[in-house]
Amino acid sequence: MSKPTSIKTSEEVRDRLRTLADERGTTITELLEELASRELTECEREQRAVEAARELGIEYSEQVQQVGQDAWAKIRSHQSGAAA
Repeated sequence: MSKPTSIKTSEEVRDRLRTLADERGTTITELLEELASRELTECEREQRAVEAARELGIEYSEQVQQVGQDAWAKIRSHQSGAAA
């Protein structure tokens, strides 16, 4: 088992985490573990992009990388409601 530690955050964020955990029937610690394991690091995202390009028969060039990054930025802007 891992050694416990603490993370400093605002009361507002802590309260939101508590609400989210309660709604899922879990603890804040378990919620944070789930969120952290679900998110990919930059290196992991890059590796998956390379693998996806290979599966599609596409050479993973800087141009392909930029088009992919632009597409994801547009998707994220729509998800957050910030799309123009």
